[in-house]
Amino acid sequence: MTLDQAVHTRLSVNRAVEVSIHIGLLILLVTACLLILYPFIPLVTWGIIIAVAAYPGFQKLERLLNGRRVWAAVLFTLVLLALVITPAIFLGQSVVEAAQAAAAKFRSGASFIPPPPSNIEGWPIIGSPLKGLWTLASKDLTEVIRKFGPQIKAALPGVLSASAGFGLTVVQLLLSIIVAGVLLGNAQSAHRAVQTLFKRLFGDNGPEFQDLVGKTIRSITFGILGVALIQSAFAAVGFYVAGVPAASLWCAIFLIGAILQVGGLVLIPAVIFVFATASTTTAVIFLVWSIFVAVLDNILKPMLLGRGVAVPLVVILFGAFGGMFAMGILGLFIGAVVLSVGYKLFLAWLKPDVAGRTQLDVEESHAIST
Repeated sequence: MTLDQAVHTRLSVNRAVEVSIHIGLLILLVTACLLILYPFIPLVTWGIIIAVAAYPGFQKLERLLNGRRVWAAVLFTLVLLALVITPAIFLGQSVVEAAQAAAAKFRSGASFIPPPPSNIEGWPIIGSPLKGLWTLASKDLTEVIRKFGPQIKAALPGVLSASAGFGLTVVQLLLSIIVAGVLLGNAQSAHRAVQTLFKRLFGDNGPEFQDLVGKTIRSITFGILGVALIQSAFAAVGFYVAGVPAASLWCAIFLIGAILQVGGLVLIPAVIFVFATASTTTAVIFLVWSIFVAVLDNILKPMLLGRGVAVPLVVILFGAFGGMFAMGILGLFIGAVVLSVGYKLFLAWLKPDVAGRTQLDVEESHAIST
């Protein structure tokens, strides 16, 4: 090996070591930043999702206020906060009142569980065991609690954890709405930053993918969360008219079930209760209404989910529900966005470069002619 070759090799090794050190320091810096921001990532993500989903409506509000973006953002934030806080207050009051009434009856020895209907024993599979347990609970609830004490004690931590998690979710949603309001108040700067990011990631196709992400988020918002809210509103009417106790709590449980696509299962205990306590006419009407509420998503979802998105509906569905099973409610949006972008990138990879091929053909034709 000559001296020049040795020097060149040495310089190459030094350059490789220097580049490796720089990459390692960059990875450490990014990891440290992510660890510091980790508690705020769900909060900011939800804020971005809310801002993107509400942006078309926000633009209309801004035009109504003659272009006063800051005032529109403040009004938007206050309205959304009220839409979250008001149902949460009613739900809390309903739960407290129901718990106080149940505790008062329990202390007085009065039975607050009605006797089972006379025809319950004829119900298939569950009729006989349900009648025995229901009859015992209506006569002596203390005995039922004593009998199922170990199961209740095992389930109690999970119930308390779920209750605390629900409270934290409400607080997180309120803070996310404030973040969304700040983002909408600086919509132009945020749009330029996102546009630059997508151009860096996808080059000339950046605007197309930026539009795809926005439409996918709005599609999931209206196609899954929106449909769940509409179903919950109709279910609430049925709960209140039929006289189901703690109707606000049932509405909250149904909303969670509707988002998880099992809202119909939540209605089954309510239907059983109404058949046991109300008249036959009321019970049958409530049953028909419950069936209507359960199948409502089959009518609304095809109309709202995937509308305006240049991606097949099945891709959005797989992404939304797969993401939800992997990451929770936030995965509804992340999964749908990731799978939609991946689908478009896969199509771009499969599609031949028409412009490049045309240019090559022109050059070949020119070479042949000369």
